[in-house]
Amino acid sequence: MELSEDTRAILGLELPTDPRWVNLAALALEDILTDHAWCEQKAAVTCISLLQHYSDREALVFALAPVVTEEWGHFRLVLAELKKRGLKLGRQRKDPYVNALLAFTKKGGSPDERFLDQLLLMALIEARSCERFKRLSEGLDDEYLRKFYRRFMESEAGHYVLFIELAETYLPKERVRSRWKEWLAFERTVVESAEVRGDRIH
Repeated sequence: MELSEDTRAILGLELPTDPRWVNLAALALEDILTDHAWCEQKAAVTCISLLQHYSDREALVFALAPVVTEEWGHFRLVLAELKKRGLKLGRQRKDPYVNALLAFTKKGGSPDERFLDQLLLMALIEARSCERFKRLSEGLDDEYLRKFYRRFMESEAGHYVLFIELAETYLPKERVRSRWKEWLAFERTVVESAEVRGDRIH
C-alpha cells in the first residue's frame, strides 16, 4: 500500500531505545536471537489469527497473507543464524513489553474499537522492532550482523505502515490518528520503565 500523507504525520515513537542496549545485546547474542526468533513466530501466528477472525475483510486478507509467509521466513532465517553460530534456540520467555501493551488494548467497547486496537498494537510492536533493528544495524561490531539486522529493519518498517494503512482502510483516518497518539504516549511510559528497557527485541 502507498504511504499516505496522513499516515506519515502520525508515525513516530516518542522515546528512542537507549544506545547502550546494543552493547548488552552483543554480550547476549544467543538470548537476542532466541527472542527475535520467537517474536517472528508470534507475528506470523497473530497475522493468521487476524485472517481467520476478519476473513470477511478482503483488503486485510490479501494484505496479510504475504506477511504471514514473510514473518515465517524471518523465523527460519533467525533459526539458521542460531545454528550457523552454534547457538541454541531457547525457550520462549515472558515478554514484559508486549504484555504491558496488551493490557492497554480495549477489552470492551465496539467491535471496531477492538479491531482498531488489534491493528495498532501490531503496528506499534513492528515500529519498535524496526527501531531496535536499526540500533543493531548501526551499533554492532559484527559487520555481517549489521547487514542481517538492516534487512529486518527495512521489513519491519513496511509492516508497521501496513497495519496503520489497514486501519485507515476500514475506519476514519482521524479516529485512527487519535488512537495512535494514545498508543504512542502509553508506549513511552512502558519503555521508560526500568523493568522492560532494553530487555527484548520488541
